[in-house]
Amino acid sequence: MILNYRRLFWLSVLVLVFTQPGCVSRRLMMQSDPPGALVLVDGEEVGFTPVSVDFTYYGKRQVTLIKDGYETLSLLQTVPPPWYQYPVVEFFSDNLLPTRVTDRQRFNYRLQPRVVSSSQDLLQRGEGLRNEAQIGR
Repeated sequence: MILNYRRLFWLSVLVLVFTQPGCVSRRLMMQSDPPGALVLVDGEEVGFTPVSVDFTYYGKRQVTLIKDGYETLSLLQTVPPPWYQYPVVEFFSDNLLPTRVTDRQRFNYRLQPRVVSSSQDLLQRGEGLRNEAQIGR
């Protein structure tokens, strides 16, 4: 009789483990200095910094930050996987963990102030371009 209760207990544990699959939630969290920059990830607007967005796959992302008065920052950002998202281990962490795991990837960006050219510099550049166009370069 005791043996049947033990079997029933372990069978219940197995059923719970396999019917309550775990889940890995992935989130990019981006901040900028100064805050309030428009963020585009892979060409799609995600909001203004500080901003966070869910993602599915690790790897490289094209990140662009735009803010008036600052140079536009565009870069290829690598989003590295944590150890539990490596092949084979990933199957167990995504499907068999009894709890939810959240992977938060944080990135901070510093925007550079835009350098405003003087009107004299702009006139000189325009003259240079006009001369090149007339010569046919």
